[in-house]
Amino acid sequence: MSVRFTIEAHPSPVSRARRAEILQDPKFGQYFTDHMARVVWTEDDGWGDAAIVPLAPVPLHPAAAVLHYAQEIFEGMKAYRHPDGSVWTFRPEANAERFARSARRLALPELPADVFLESVTQLVRADRDWVPGEGEQSLYLRPFMFASEAFLGVRPAAEVTYMVIASPVGPYFSGGVQPVSIWLSDRYTRAGRGGTGAAKCGGNYAASLAPMREAAEHGCDQVCFLDATEGRYVEELGGMNLYFVTRDGRLVTPELGTILEGVTRASVITLAKDLGLDIEERRVDIGEWQEGARTGEIREVFACGTGAVVTPVGRLVWEGGEVTAPDTAAEDSVTMRLRRRLVDLQFGRAEDPYGWMRRLV
Repeated sequence: MSVRFTIEAHPSPVSRARRAEILQDPKFGQYFTDHMARVVWTEDDGWGDAAIVPLAPVPLHPAAAVLHYAQEIFEGMKAYRHPDGSVWTFRPEANAERFARSARRLALPELPADVFLESVTQLVRADRDWVPGEGEQSLYLRPFMFASEAFLGVRPAAEVTYMVIASPVGPYFSGGVQPVSIWLSDRYTRAGRGGTGAAKCGGNYAASLAPMREAAEHGCDQVCFLDATEGRYVEELGGMNLYFVTRDGRLVTPELGTILEGVTRASVITLAKDLGLDIEERRVDIGEWQEGARTGEIREVFACGTGAVVTPVGRLVWEGGEVTAPDTAAEDSVTMRLRRRLVDLQFGRAEDPYGWMRRLV
């Protein structure tokens, strides 16, 4: 379908001096650009009212369905400034496809891919001066959709609002690229068969906050979830997919099903194949991680996601024990080689043989 975005310029945008100050050290997710994208869907009229408008609070009726039944989904993407000043994003078509899959699972209307792509493009063009140009800073893009109808009956909403906001960001972990520690949760699970684990919806992340707090209490940065049926198979972290590099050159990652099909996850698999690694997508017993790290059969462990890119995992901690993957953060490790390859491609420092990058500005 074709939707034309109207553009409403912000009457009092952030000053150039203040924006420059923010971009010196943007942190992660603390500051936001001047505009946002908005498209509204109704059961009677479909998608319409597409606009780029000034960033502002969203008015919601207290009976808005999202506040009561959590009918919402979101995506995470980034825009990167290349050395020539142009701005690009990474595999947005894959994000559009996953957004549609999440919508189906949450009984939301599917946003056409061309509208998704145009909303991102128009927002970045409106706020192009917010895209950082230093180091590995980028502009984080957050498309999201929620049930905005005021109605307390339990059914799919008849009015839905789609929006995109943008935030200049630095590293996801404030300490930069260094091994993170993982707490193994044996009290909580993230998703079960037939649940919403494969959808990118807020409820999944809300459910991870209590175990994340538990991880912090044990001095860990992230939490690892096991499967809900047997409590023995590794699934993913609170917001990232996991990988294991074995001594004999295999890259092992938990299979899809109840975990999120990460865009970075799929990209890492492609890059790893080009490095000559054998890829195994299968169930991974937690004992395999614990014993493999202890004996050296598992040489590296890392996590990946849009926010954290590729992040080395150092310690796995559980009640009564811990192990460390010895080689993860070494400069010549598979983890760091994959990270450099991905980041160089995203920031335009290397050729893109896969056609993954899409120019926005």
